[in-house]
Amino acid sequence: MTVRVPAKVNLQLSVGPLRDDGFHDLVNVFHAVSLFDEVTASESDRVEVVCDHADVPLGDDNLAARAAHALAPGRGVRLEISKNIPVAGGMAGGSADAAAALVACNALWNLGRTPGELMEIGGTLGSDVPFALLGGTAVGTGRGEHLTPVDTSGTFHWVFALADGGLSTPQVYGECDRIREATGEAAVWPSLSEPLAKALADGNAPALGGALVNDLQPAAIMLRRSLHRTLEEGRELGALGALVSGSGPTCAFLAADETHAREIAVALTGCREAVIAHGPVPGAVIV
Repeated sequence: MTVRVPAKVNLQLSVGPLRDDGFHDLVNVFHAVSLFDEVTASESDRVEVVCDHADVPLGDDNLAARAAHALAPGRGVRLEISKNIPVAGGMAGGSADAAAALVACNALWNLGRTPGELMEIGGTLGSDVPFALLGGTAVGTGRGEHLTPVDTSGTFHWVFALADGGLSTPQVYGECDRIREATGEAAVWPSLSEPLAKALADGNAPALGGALVNDLQPAAIMLRRSLHRTLEEGRELGALGALVSGSGPTCAFLAADETHAREIAVALTGCREAVIAHGPVPGAVIV
């Protein structure tokens, strides 16, 4: 049973105050894009993970393995992960694999769990897992796991500048808190950006480019100074908008159309690799 699942880019990532449980309240506008992992589930007497990317953990700390355990404790499955989503790149690749594992195991084992039940289980695994099941464009609140679809018209074209190595999401959030404390910036209760929501509803790429925001971007740049140069290079190449994707270190550039995206991708030099994609696309699906 093979499931294809998309990466995400955060069009808005507004980080609110630190909560008593150690998480932050978020307004997180997810947008699924056409960079896909595939997870194939087959019968086994134990939960095992194999992957074509050396940096992906293969033990029970792998999110896909945790998904299988959460869905049906005691059942065995072999999960083969084919990676195209950057690892530790701020595009929710691990969460995507967990979502794909939930869908694949549910079908392989004929459990009959509903999409809503899978999303509830996914929310216990990580804040980004429910969106990888849903896909499209949606606003997440709470830790990001409470989702509401966002009206979106047309197709948006993206360039993703992939960096060497990753950034730790907890470390980036910690740096965000440190910067706020050092500068005296008060964390405010976040809300959905009206200009961003209108740009999505209208299918207006230039307006969307001007409305992109990521409160974690200063922290990611502080931890990886080269990201500033990459963002500036993309802007100089005519990107309609530029931001660090999630906790980084992938940088996302919004292009006017597919041709423009290819031009930016070819010209970018300050990254390991530049790839193009479009969105929105559906969430995890059986192929």
